[in-house]
Amino acid sequence: MSGRVLIAGFATRHVAQSARRAGYTVYAVDRFCDQDLVWCTEDCISYEESDEIPEKIAEMAARHPVDALVVTSRAEAIDAVIPLYGTPPQRAERFLDKLEIQRFFEGLDVPVPPLAEEGQYPMMVKPRQGSGGWRNAVVRNEEELRRWREAWPDVPYITQTLVDGIPSSVSCIVDGRHARAIAVNRQILRGGDKRACGFAGSITPFSHPLAGEMIGCAERIAAASGCVGSIGIDFVAGEKPWAIELNPRFQATLDTVEMATGESVFAMHMDACRGVLPAARPVARRVAVRRVLFAEREMRLRVDLAPLAPRIADIPWPGTEFEEGNALVSVYGCGETDAAACADLERNIRSVRKAIAV
Repeated sequence: MSGRVLIAGFATRHVAQSARRAGYTVYAVDRFCDQDLVWCTEDCISYEESDEIPEKIAEMAARHPVDALVVTSRAEAIDAVIPLYGTPPQRAERFLDKLEIQRFFEGLDVPVPPLAEEGQYPMMVKPRQGSGGWRNAVVRNEEELRRWREAWPDVPYITQTLVDGIPSSVSCIVDGRHARAIAVNRQILRGGDKRACGFAGSITPFSHPLAGEMIGCAERIAAASGCVGSIGIDFVAGEKPWAIELNPRFQATLDTVEMATGESVFAMHMDACRGVLPAARPVARRVAVRRVLFAEREMRLRVDLAPLAPRIADIPWPGTEFEEGNALVSVYGCGETDAAACADLERNIRSVRKAIAV
């Protein structure tokens, strides 16, 4: 496959790499323009605020002729003159609102944590808009809810009944009417006191007794959504597969899905936009894990981590400054089993920390 594709959004490296491996000439509009994004693109433009994305898309299109626009987080609802390959903005916009997602799931009669009533603690509170889960929080009493409101004033939110289980997701490919699940993933959350529910990585495949039910539920949700291309359905695997969110875009699990299966998610995305779904769900050949490391303090990166590739990704430029808690770099691990993959991950994390400490 060949063609010229512009990928735009908050973080595009994972999609750009997949597109490049699939044979496309790639351009990007990205918040960071990390080293490995530059390596796999012909040109990339960074921005400071999300409302700059449309003008940056126009700027890139003026520099280079492109055949297709593919969007990631924070660019899902953008209208552009470049042909869009993915979920139409008007359709995607519905699924950027967590209250609308709640109503959509309830309308399909899939298991979803009910909206919590006032005073029904503990509960999960999360903003109606936003991705990554970093502002989501478990609140156990009125005082904790008050503190959350003070931290995020004027942010509309929903509260859900808290359910127990393992955070997970199903990656799907959709043609607007039909869906094919391509992987079940376990999600790694940040934990700790701050941003505890924020996304911090994934493990693919996720072998769980409810995996089959999650696949069936995800395919029903995805097919009914009207979305197109690569999308993800988040679950909590507990007493049942609780549907949590629908992401009408490429997911951060793309890396581990491709590493585990050896298949191109970007190629499947583009085929779906032309009306062709995978004939069967890809078989996982190994276990792949990705973990995002976060800055433990305010810091300036004084070394070049590029020599550690391809064991790492989202590689910042030397001299980049980080506030405490900011995403620093992604680290991978692979193996024949979960334990082997996680052991490989830990070895690679130690290499990163050793390099940073120099």
